[in-house]
Amino acid sequence: MSLKAGFRMLRHIQLSKSSSNSIQAVRPMILMPSQQMKFSSQVPEKQTSTDVLHLSKNCIKRLQEISSGSKFLRVQVEGGGCSGFQYKFDLDDQLNDDDRIFEEDGAKVVVDVESLEYIKGSTIDFHQELIRSAFQVVSNPKAEQGCSCGASFSVKL
Repeated sequence: MSLKAGFRMLRHIQLSKSSSNSIQAVRPMILMPSQQMKFSSQVPEKQTSTDVLHLSKNCIKRLQEISSGSKFLRVQVEGGGCSGFQYKFDLDDQLNDDDRIFEEDGAKVVVDVESLEYIKGSTIDFHQELIRSAFQVVSNPKAEQGCSCGASFSVKL
C-alpha cells in the first residue's frame, strides 16, 4: 500500500479477556483521506466466531427435511430447567424486529438478541437416540454446566 494511493493505515490493538490476559489481536483499519478521524477510548468492535451460531450437518439436514417455505427453527433461552436456564426450540414463520438469522444451505435458525447473548458461539445440533430425537445446543461457551439431558444450563459468571 503506497502513500501515493492516498490511504492511511492505522493499527488498533484490541484487548480481550483471556486466561493469559495478553493482547490477542492487531487489526489494521484502512481509511480514505476524506474520512475524518474521531478518537475515543472505545476500540472498534470486531466480529469473531463467537458472535455467530454454528449449525451442524445433522441440524442442517433435519431442518431441510422438516421446514418448508418460510418456516425456520426458532431458538430461545428462558429461565427455568434444573440448571437455571433452558433452551426452547420451535418451528416458526414470523420474524420479530430483534431476531438474528443464521442460515446455511437453506436451513434457517432464528434467535432473538437477548437469547443470543446466552448462546453465541454455540453449535445447534440435531441428535437422534432410540428414545428421542431433538435439537440441542452444544459447545456453548457461555454455559458453565448443564443437566444430563442437555435441555438446561447455568451461565458462566
